[in-house]
Amino acid sequence: MAPHSRIILTRHAQAEHNVTFDWNILDAPLTPLGKKQAAGLAHQVAHLHEEVEVIATSPLTRTVQTTRSGWGPAIERLGIDNVIMLPQAQEVNDFPCDTGRPRQEVQGESHFEGFDLSPLTDDWTSKRGFWAPDDETVAKRAQWVRQWLRSRPEKTIVLVAHGDILRRIVAGPAGPSKVMWNNAEARIYTFDPDFVDADECFLDEKKVVAAAGGYDLTSTEMDIKLGDGEPDGRL
Repeated sequence: MAPHSRIILTRHAQAEHNVTFDWNILDAPLTPLGKKQAAGLAHQVAHLHEEVEVIATSPLTRTVQTTRSGWGPAIERLGIDNVIMLPQAQEVNDFPCDTGRPRQEVQGESHFEGFDLSPLTDDWTSKRGFWAPDDETVAKRAQWVRQWLRSRPEKTIVLVAHGDILRRIVAGPAGPSKVMWNNAEARIYTFDPDFVDADECFLDEKKVVAAAGGYDLTSTEMDIKLGDGEPDGRL
C-alpha cells in the first residue's frame, strides 16, 4: 500500500491560449484573470497548506505561476527545495502553447527563481519519444506519473498540471477520465486499493476542494471544437 494518504491534483489557472484559442503562444503564461484565480486558490485551500509535505509541478510557465501563487503558503512553510519540477506532468499536445522551454531560457525568469531546474533535461521540450503526444505514449507517461506519486514517502502530495494530462493521470480501467477540470481546481485523490500494487496504480477521487475559476477549454478540446466547424477564435 502506498505510504501516503492523499494526492492533491490541481489544474493551472486561466492561461492566454485558453481565451484566445491561439495554439502558437509558446509556453502560454497566465492571463491577468488567471493570476487572480491562482491567488484565490491559495485562500480556498488554506486548510491544506499546513498538511502538504511536497509539491510537484509541470515546468510550463502557467503551472509554475499557479504553483507559486496558489500553493504559496505551503511553499513558504516547506521551503522552495520541496517543490519538484516534474516535466513528465507537462501537457499532452505538441502545440507551442503546450510546449515548455529549455532550462537555459527560463532560469533567469522570476517565476522560476529558486527552483531546482535540473529535471529539465535537454529533450523535455522535444515532444518526441517518451514525450510524444500520441495516445499510447501519453498513457504511459501518465502511468509513470502515478508510479512516481506512489513511490513518494510523503503523506500529502500536491501536483499542479494541465487538464488533458490530468484526465490521463486519473484514468481508470475504462480509459482516460472525461470529466473536465476548472481553472485552478484542486481535487483530492488516494490510490484505488484494488490497483495500488499494480503497474497501473489507478487513483480514486475523494472530493473537490477548490475551483477558483470557471472552465476553459484545453488545447485538445479547442482542436476538436474548431475542427468540427466552429468559428476559429484564434488571434
